[in-house]
Order: sequence, then structure tokens, then C-alpha cells
Amino acid sequence: MPIHGLSSQHQTSNTHPTHFDIEKVIRPNILSLLPYRCARDDYQSGILLDANENALGHVLKPDRGSANDYLHSFSSLDLNRYPDPTQLEIKSRIANLRNLKSEHVFLGVGSDEVIDLLIRICCVPAKEKLLITPPTYGMYAVCAHVNDVGIVKVPLVNRGGKQFQVDIEAIQQTIKSDPFIKLILLCSPGNPTGTLIPLSDIRKLLEDTNFKGILVVDEAYIDFADPYSNYDSDSAVSAVCLIKEYSNICVMQTLSKSFGLAAIRLGIALAQPPLIQILSNTKAPYNISTPSSLLALEALSPPSIMSMRQKVKTLITGRGELITEFERLAKLGLGLGQPLGGNDANFVLIPVTERGGEKPCCERSIKVYEELAERRGVVVRYRGDQVGCDGCLRITVGTSEENKILIKQLEDVLRMI
Repeated sequence: MPIHGLSSQHQTSNTHPTHFDIEKVIRPNILSLLPYRCARDDYQSGILLDANENALGHVLKPDRGSANDYLHSFSSLDLNRYPDPTQLEIKSRIANLRNLKSEHVFLGVGSDEVIDLLIRICCVPAKEKLLITPPTYGMYAVCAHVNDVGIVKVPLVNRGGKQFQVDIEAIQQTIKSDPFIKLILLCSPGNPTGTLIPLSDIRKLLEDTNFKGILVVDEAYIDFADPYSNYDSDSAVSAVCLIKEYSNICVMQTLSKSFGLAAIRLGIALAQPPLIQILSNTKAPYNISTPSSLLALEALSPPSIMSMRQKVKTLITGRGELITEFERLAKLGLGLGQPLGGNDANFVLIPVTERGGEKPCCERSIKVYEELAERRGVVVRYRGDQVGCDGCLRITVGTSEENKILIKQLEDVLRMI
């Protein structure tokens, strides 16, 4: 069955691995879907009387000196017009950044929309399933529940002296015994683990003939794993370098983390054209707003990319300094363990232990978390309820000043509780 909107060139493009057939993964009703054709698909300039927009313009006309000064930057935009449904310029800049072509790029309202769409197009409700590797990002399970899709869990393991590694053998055994698993979702670097998944492990799953579905690699934090190797060429750490070779992989990225644009909600899916086209056919017509797209374009300009790289380096330095301070506190016997995971993201996972002991203590960790947030004005994330994260706090790397305040307050609280 031809995929609507996909050029004939890509209908029969890369078929590696040979055991993967996208038409057998995507739900038949999605494959046959004739996507909604919006007004801006045809024309974007001229006297636009085709989309029932307000021809008199928008209402954001703040007076100079008013409390709404921040609106002045948007007052000249055509906000009464629907946004560009294709966002080709953004896709082009992302493709150049990641050494791909625009046809490999899909844009969503944050990665959460991408996750939801992947589940909706692949998994038949109340029948098919996705596989996750806890501890991992919580929205995978939330989206699965919303779509009435089963969840199979294969926890991360400690292997070869390294923590939070993907249990490849267990995953392979699981997918061999359950043909209803249509998606595998891996987070690399992991959240909350901060551990990067080796490309060799990802290749093993892509090549596994028992898995007929799509492997999704969530790389929200990938820029913090290696700031020198994943901008101008295929990366040694990012799974993006596998996209040209494999038709059964989808890599998710975002502008929320390294680009510091969490507020504009722009997520990215990178994959071969057939899957990208299906995602495009299924999404809402105007999912990326005009303000978000303009901010994204600016963020993806050469000067902003240079700024992003510098900020990433600064945060990596801060991460190292935080780890050093955590290790110092651990040696003081205040009830703080050694950092866990790979520390490849912009946060550190640290266990709170029994006072004077080494055993993680969830009760004490919660008390430390609440004391920091409610009385000290320092908000971290309690993750002690996650698999393999007993007593853990996930602490984001802040500014240099914020990190200093954190360490001082944390030491005081540990001495008190």
C-alpha cells in the first residue's frame, strides 16, 4: 500500500534490515489515511481569503511602556494567519546540524507529541504493546496508558562494572516470545540515569530478526554526552548516524535541553522518509505555532548554535564540579552516596543514604528533598520511587552561583536530618 505524500523514490528506498517492513508495523487505518489538507498547504501569500482567518489582524497591540512590553516583539507578526504547516526552513537547519536531509526530519509539539504519535500509528489499542527499560522517562508509560497500549518492562541492569545498562539478552528474549511488541523505547542518555547507550547495543536490536517493529531512541540529552563529535558529522555517540543505514529506527531530539528552549515546545523525530511521511500525515495540521517557529529558526542560526555549544561546555564543567562536591560530601559521612549512572546529561543522580551508612534511605531522601524545596528554596527531583534508584535525588546542573547555593544548603540539611 503506497504511503500518501511519499515520493515514488522513497516508496522503495532503503530496506535494511531486510526483516523490517514498515507496512506491517504501521496500523492499516493509518497507512490508508488521507491526511487533512489545510489551506496553507496550497498557498501562503497573496490576498488570503481561504482559511476563515481574521483579516483585520490580531489584538496584541500594547502601548509603549505598558506592562506588556514583551509583546512588542510579536506585535508585527501575522498572528491572525495560520502558521506554515511544513516548516521546511527549520527542518533544513536541523538536518544540516545533524548531517541528514530535510526529508529525515519531523517536528512535534515537544517530544511528547512525537511519542504519542508513534504509539498511535504503530500500536493497535488493547492488543499491541511497547517495551520500555525502567528507570526511564515517565511519559512513555503515560502515553501508552492514554492509548490503551500494553507496556512490557525490561529493567536496566548493572553490567561490566557499569550501572544502568540495557539488558540486551533479556530484551531479545522478550521480543522473541511476544510478537505484539511494536515499539522499543530507549532513552540515551537515560532519564533519570544519565547513562549513554552504546551504539553496538542499538545495532543488536535493529538487526534482531525477531523484532519487526520500530526502535525509538530518545536523545533529549545527547548534546551533553560529547560536545565535540555530534554537530558537523556523524556522531560517535548519537544514534542519528544509524538512520541512513536502518529503516527501523527513529531518533527523537528536542530544543528544550541544550538549546534552552523548553518553553517553545519543539520536539524532533529523525528517521527515514517513509516513517517521517506517516508522522506528517497523522499530526495536527498546524502543530508548530508561528512564535515557536521563529524562535526555533533563530536558535538554529550559526551564532545561536555557537552559543549553544558554549553553554553545553559550561554545563558540562558545572556537572564535573557538582560531582566533585557530592563526592566530598559523601566522604564526610553525612549520608550521601556516590553519584550513579553515566553522568552524560545535564543532571546528576545521587543517593541519600542512612546517616553514617551506605544503604540508600528513601525516607531520609524525601525529608532532604522537602527541606530543600520548602524551607531553603532549592528544588531538586525525588526519584527514589524509580527502579534501581532507591533514595535518589536527581539534581539538574545550574548556574555556577546556583550550584554553590545547592551544595551549601545540601550540606546543612544533611547535617541536620
